[in-house]
Amino acid sequence: GDITTKRLYNIRAFPSDRTRAQTPQQGGNSGYGLVAKVRALRDPDTYPEVPRAIEARETHMSWVFLTERHAYKLKKPVRYDFLDFSTLEKRRADCEAEVRLNRRFAPDVYLGIVALTADARGTLRLDGDGEAIEWLVKMRRLPDEHMLDQRIRAGRLDNAEIRRVALRLADFYRQCAPVKSDAGAHRARFAAAIELNRRELARPEFNLPAATIAATHAAQVSFLAHDTALLDARVAAGRIVEGHGDLRPEHVCLEPEPAIIDCLEFNREFRILDPADELAFFAMECAYLGAPDAGELLASTCLAAMGDSPPARLVTFYKLLRAMMRVRLAIWHVRELEPKDWPKWQRSAQNYLALADTYARDLAARG
Repeated sequence: GDITTKRLYNIRAFPSDRTRAQTPQQGGNSGYGLVAKVRALRDPDTYPEVPRAIEARETHMSWVFLTERHAYKLKKPVRYDFLDFSTLEKRRADCEAEVRLNRRFAPDVYLGIVALTADARGTLRLDGDGEAIEWLVKMRRLPDEHMLDQRIRAGRLDNAEIRRVALRLADFYRQCAPVKSDAGAHRARFAAAIELNRRELARPEFNLPAATIAATHAAQVSFLAHDTALLDARVAAGRIVEGHGDLRPEHVCLEPEPAIIDCLEFNREFRILDPADELAFFAMECAYLGAPDAGELLASTCLAAMGDSPPARLVTFYKLLRAMMRVRLAIWHVRELEPKDWPKWQRSAQNYLALADTYARDLAARG
């Protein structure tokens, strides 16, 4: 994922004119900039394990380097309104937080943090001698073919595996202490996200169908106006917890002991949510990939194990809002990428909008 398809999945509103990162001028420490670090990490000799080859994947916020056995994540020296990776110390702190928080879901995947060092001759090594010029998260590499999104695409789903993930999540949520939350502030965050989506998606340069944008927006506004009690009841019941924050099929590994990775680590506020919302998000993403039954099975199994039964109308609202957020994040690529890359994201935005429209119609029918 990247910052618009991975890290902004939470419903919190971010001002549209401030989504680009501010990158510090030097972009590194001790004279070693990001380019030099990436060059070194593409070289197998940099690694203690001396892998045969390195696969490098770049996102807005990081570089990930894959060896046969491990994955190493390097955070870029970027600064956004909602995170700051501009110094080595801040990047190290975030690496430590990422390991700590993700061990809640995948204790044997997140192995720790490791230094990229520079010796007196200027040779860069992972966990070598000399000054630490960067810090990386070290993970056990998970097999791509066992990731849930890949299983969905391959048509290889096993309900028993889905249920195991659901029960793992239920155990996690049951252990979470309720987070004290103000019902009014909780609703206000939803209202802000809804208005941000409306304002952004109505921009003429995105060329999205105005009638559908208006209808989906109206359905959400109507819910907030007439179904306040459903949201307030979740707060009153102590259902707001510190969850995963980015629960999607590509973050679920269907090993015999399921692993859930890539929680949203850089801002605690973004992990404060209703598990029913998080599970609705997951179900929506499965529906987008063409496997609605898998998403519904996981959500229903998890909620039943927790002894929770959120109203169907509330769950539909959560799905609608999450789908509209995904429309916005997909279409924002038109601003960020070259025109040749636009069609992929325009199709994605249109597909999420079509899904949102079904949820809006469902809300209207249930009303």
